[in-house]
Amino acid sequence: MHSQPDQTTLIEDKSIDYVPANERHGHARSLFTLWFCTNIAPLAVVTGAIATHTFHLNVLSALTAIIAGHLFGGIFLALTSAQGPQVGIPQMVQSRAQFGRYGSLLVIVFTTVIYLGFFISNITLSGKVINNVIPALEIRSATIIGAIVATLIGVIGYNFIHKINKVGAWIMGSALLLGLWLMLTQPLPADFWQRGSFSLTGWFATFCICAVWQVSFSPYTSDYSRYLPKSVGIFQPFIYTYLGACCGTILAFVFGMVAVNLVGGTDDAMVAVRQATGWLGPILMVLFLVNIICHNSMNLYGAVLSLITSVQTFMPQWLPNARIRILFSLLVLVSSVLVALVASANFVQVFLNLIFALISVLIPWCMINLIDFYLINRQRYDTESIFSADGGRYGLINRRALLVYFGGIVVQLPFVDNAFFAGPYANLLPGTDISWVISLVVTAIAYPLLYRKPPAWTAKGMRVNANGIDR
Repeated sequence: MHSQPDQTTLIEDKSIDYVPANERHGHARSLFTLWFCTNIAPLAVVTGAIATHTFHLNVLSALTAIIAGHLFGGIFLALTSAQGPQVGIPQMVQSRAQFGRYGSLLVIVFTTVIYLGFFISNITLSGKVINNVIPALEIRSATIIGAIVATLIGVIGYNFIHKINKVGAWIMGSALLLGLWLMLTQPLPADFWQRGSFSLTGWFATFCICAVWQVSFSPYTSDYSRYLPKSVGIFQPFIYTYLGACCGTILAFVFGMVAVNLVGGTDDAMVAVRQATGWLGPILMVLFLVNIICHNSMNLYGAVLSLITSVQTFMPQWLPNARIRILFSLLVLVSSVLVALVASANFVQVFLNLIFALISVLIPWCMINLIDFYLINRQRYDTESIFSADGGRYGLINRRALLVYFGGIVVQLPFVDNAFFAGPYANLLPGTDISWVISLVVTAIAYPLLYRKPPAWTAKGMRVNANGIDR
């Protein structure tokens, strides 16, 4: 009989180490509220407005594209989330099983940069929103306050992040549903349903944005499911994550789309939301502020785990505790605030464009990860090898996996269309970046063909935790 973990401890006592059976707790349904609340964010509302405002789809066409895109992309996010209870370690640590101990560093570095980029951009955004809600608080102070609160939530860790999202899901979900009701029950513009038209290009562009939105979360999904008992299996964490992520983002995207279609004369979806929802508008702005800060705590949490994983790669005997995680959190907080305060508005926009461009490197990683875990290794990894100094059965560098990974990036280049580069076939579908689709297909075919089975398990049934090996 395993004893239950002491959940009275305020701060999570782990960082990247394996969660043994006697410390597993919780229910898979908590993943629904986590991913539902996380995705009801201002950026999702603003992005949803693109369907009608930028691609000029009519409301019904935009609605189908948004739903289809999120339902498709959510599959990848939910499949990575379902790995957590089976492996008991963060997502980036698990990448050593696919790329080798040192080989995984490349993916970890890319992911860390993406986390930090979103953390910096979100503390900048939260500072502006706090200043808007409380004008007496100047924007520099507001930025620092937003960053500190997000860091505190991230430091407390796994259980607290789940708890605040459990409460937030009910509050944010109810507020957005009420807002939709207020918008749709007022007199609608005469051309509300007819404005715009269906176009295959616009529909597919919207679909792609929604699908990639979901995939972009996949590098840290198992971070928030790794404490669940292994007995929950695959289906429960998959379905709760899938429904939460899809329902939350679809609601937020549709909310933004409806708001801009109701309010004319503005390109700002958040301004449209405030105007279209009447008395609820100011309340929504405050709720969105809280959501930004809570969501940003996950960016910090993921960045810290990835940074610790990078350092631990070169120090295999070092399994850091909560104090190290707190120290890294403070380093991220200070450096990120300094960047946010000294950077010009133009620099921040360039930085964001870089982050969105880097998301393309996640597509081949995601496919390799899912194929390796589900189809090749049958949902089972040798955790001792993952933490082994020599990489155990997974080695230090898996050249074939890295070859497929780089190939998955290279095949995107002719079709890429971002702020830094446009490939010769970037306008194959005008306004639509289809490079991720090419990478997804090529990687899915190449990885099983080039895969080479590692040696037999080094110590079957053995697992590593902070105190050594747990049988």
